[in-house]
Amino acid sequence: MKKPLSTEAQSAFDREHIWHPYSAMHSDSPVYHVDSAAGVYLHLVDGRKLIDGMSSWWCAIHGYNHPRLNQAAERQLRQMAHVMFGGLTHSPAICLVEKLLSLAPENLRSVFISDSGSVAVEVAMKMAIQYWNAKGEPERQRFATLRNGYHGDTLGAMSVCDPVTGMHSLFNSVLTQQYFVARPASRFGEPCDPKDIESLETVLQQHHWQIAALILEPIVQGAGGMYFYSADYLRQARNLCDRYEVLLIADEIATGFGRSGKLFACEHAAITPDIMCIGKALTGGYMSLAATLTSAEVSTTIDRGNPGVFMHGPTFMANPLACAVALASIELLIESNWQQRIEQIEQRLTQWLSPCKQMPQVAEVRCLGAIGVVEMKQAVRMTAITRQFVEAGVWVRPFGKLVYLMPAYVISDDELEQLCHAVVEVVARQVD
Repeated sequence: MKKPLSTEAQSAFDREHIWHPYSAMHSDSPVYHVDSAAGVYLHLVDGRKLIDGMSSWWCAIHGYNHPRLNQAAERQLRQMAHVMFGGLTHSPAICLVEKLLSLAPENLRSVFISDSGSVAVEVAMKMAIQYWNAKGEPERQRFATLRNGYHGDTLGAMSVCDPVTGMHSLFNSVLTQQYFVARPASRFGEPCDPKDIESLETVLQQHHWQIAALILEPIVQGAGGMYFYSADYLRQARNLCDRYEVLLIADEIATGFGRSGKLFACEHAAITPDIMCIGKALTGGYMSLAATLTSAEVSTTIDRGNPGVFMHGPTFMANPLACAVALASIELLIESNWQQRIEQIEQRLTQWLSPCKQMPQVAEVRCLGAIGVVEMKQAVRMTAITRQFVEAGVWVRPFGKLVYLMPAYVISDDELEQLCHAVVEVVARQVD
């Protein structure tokens, strides 16, 4: 039996052979080796301990190594880790969908369970196209979406990400050209300025016959800019979709399960989408799982059209292990006093990040729910700033001009204060 590689050899192997997200092979940028994780802490192989301010890209809402989620995974492992979903079903999927439908907007009655957020968006887009094809309008193949949005890295999802400021400009020539409208200037908590809705109304008025759906991130634009916009805009967008008979897809992958202070961000505007995508926090960060929820009108219309089935089916669709953990995660969240805790987190973030407002290199500080954002005037130097955060005992991974926090909901006030203090100290050092 081959002797395991030493820690140093593993790091060298990683650098030589393994791609990381948005990185180059053989990069000199440090990759920090995690040995274990518990609560809100990442334990590195070199003995250092970091408070995780990212909750592993916003999904580990209960922290790491939670005994109840561990128990759900162990219990399911003793029965089966996976079984194909074609022609078969199982209790973890049934119980999960039953729970989701009890929490989701009332008109959403049909659920497609997939294996990642990008795939959930692809499924939503295919649902919209198949719906209109079944209604005898096959020319509806395009989508309207907000500028500065982000919906994933697969081809369909990339096509509705911002083509200018987004991460996918290299692929523009192979992507379907969609209809982009100006994101609203009206911020969260403000009424929608009539000028904000004009761009969307113009596009829908002129091109609704080609448009299958409007897809947007409700209230919070995530990786496209960590921007919080007016709930009134979302209400008016819903009304315009109804007027021009265009479906509305809500991408709640980042915002679902309490992150914005509501269980789903659509609740801020009291609107119901025709299709809703969820993921990230669905399993509490334990494994990849996503879902696309839609109305009975959409699913029934697809069933009645040609070819009479929905044309998608991932190998690991409705993975029993992931479904069991997702159900446990949702129950854990709902049973907790999550609304009060997220309100407290928002108050603490607002208070403890406020010193950044006085810094000349900072453009804006904004907080909503369990999201805190420090927007810089210039893009940060990624390698240098990440190293400074690690030296300060925290894991924060900025991008572009944005230094942001999305901590686990279980973070204590002391841990959150330490996290925010590190942000203030490191941001203060980002001067030319």
